[in-house]
Amino acid sequence: MSVAFLFPGQGSQQVNMLKRLPDHWLVDKTLDEASEVLNESAISLDSETNLQSTVAVQICLLIAGVSSARVLAANGAKPDLVAGHSVGAFGAAVIAGVLDFQDAVSVVKQRGEWMEQSYPEGYGMGVVLGLPEQILGEILAEHLSQGEDVYYANLNSKDQITISGTIEGIKKVLDKAKEAGARKTELLNVNVPSHCPLLDTVSEKLTFALKNIQFRNPEIPFAGNRTARALRDPEAIKEDLAQSVSHSVKWHQATSLFYELGARLFVELPPGRVLTDLSCHAFPSARSVSVDDSGFHTAQVLINRVKQPY
Repeated sequence: MSVAFLFPGQGSQQVNMLKRLPDHWLVDKTLDEASEVLNESAISLDSETNLQSTVAVQICLLIAGVSSARVLAANGAKPDLVAGHSVGAFGAAVIAGVLDFQDAVSVVKQRGEWMEQSYPEGYGMGVVLGLPEQILGEILAEHLSQGEDVYYANLNSKDQITISGTIEGIKKVLDKAKEAGARKTELLNVNVPSHCPLLDTVSEKLTFALKNIQFRNPEIPFAGNRTARALRDPEAIKEDLAQSVSHSVKWHQATSLFYELGARLFVELPPGRVLTDLSCHAFPSARSVSVDDSGFHTAQVLINRVKQPY
């Protein structure tokens, strides 16, 4: 049996998420490393005001995920597989040994800035639950044919799909989805149209920015967002990190692959439990835990129990 660490993406952020991290020297070290790159105190980024910025949100998520994984690893609780949803993929790459944390901070800051600058207002994301992908696809195709920018974004589960585009267009699609039988539809707390062709230019900039950053062979398999494959080649991981911002995240396929590879404990790093809920629903025979909910000690015990030889 294997342990998969899951790193959440934008939408999971919480006010004071960094201040709620454990009182541990590795958390302090991670915050100091981030502050050095940012040339400002990272601990202040998680205020309600700062989290209105995509840049602050993405940096906070990176810090929270990496520092939490480092604390668990210091107590022998290490993953066998890693996956990150959207910006969470950068934290996963750091813990897989592919990317230095400070390089990740620098790139994630640029990523957030480019995303924010591309569409400063009037764009975002929405979620549809309980509607088959084919029916939602037909609704999206209808609106695209009418010149409205609304696209698939994240294929999170068999019955949870997010869409990106103009707020006006998203609202129309959500209304149509509800009429077509969707169980639930809502706008998300995300102010950029992530994971769709509207961000092609951001992918181009990321590709150029990542060219001169050293990527190493992963110590453990890393799940690609765009490919939903277990990537072991550093150049393939580099490409996935650059391109995923403008392509759909195939989250359900990626975690299903990990299940097929033997993952029976899915551990979601802080903040929140969005990915835990998805794993619980998709893999009822596996165990899925949120570190935020269970606490670091319980997560550590569960991870080490899975890894004990029989």
